[in-house]
Amino acid sequence: MSKERENIVIARRWLKGFWGNPWTPTIVDDLGAHDILLQFSLQTPQRGRDEVKKFLVGIHATFHDLDFYSAANLEAEGDYVVGPLEGGGTHTGPAFTDLFIGFLPAHSGRKMHFVGKSVLRIKDGKIVEDMTRMRWAMEQPHFRRAVA
Repeated sequence: MSKERENIVIARRWLKGFWGNPWTPTIVDDLGAHDILLQFSLQTPQRGRDEVKKFLVGIHATFHDLDFYSAANLEAEGDYVVGPLEGGGTHTGPAFTDLFIGFLPAHSGRKMHFVGKSVLRIKDGKIVEDMTRMRWAMEQPHFRRAVA
C-alpha cells in the first residue's frame, strides 16, 4: 500500500474517532504523535496529547451530539491528507465564545451547523498536526406569519 493510501486510512480513523459520533479520547493516544498540534478554527492551539484530549472532551461536552463527517473523498499528498468536513451539534454545555458566532450562554440549546476543511499532517503513522477550520451557522428559529 502506498504512503498516501496508508495516510488516508489513518486520517479516516482519526476523523471518525475525534470528530465523529460516537467519539473516543483514546484516539489521541492511538493515532496522535506525542507532541501533536491541534489548531481548530480560531480557538487557542493545543499542543501535546493531554491538551488535545482536554479539548476533545471539552468540545464534545459543549456540543453533546457533535458529529462531523467527510463531505467528499480525502486527498493525500506526501505527509498531508486534506478533506472537507460537514456536521453539527446542539449547544447543551458550558458557555461558549467564538469569534464567528459570538457568545452562547450555558445550555443555550442552539443547534449549530458546521462546514469546513481538515488538513492532517501524518508522519510515521501518527498525526503530528490537525488544522481544522470551520464556518459555523446557527439554525434560525422558524416563525409563523399571522394570517391577515
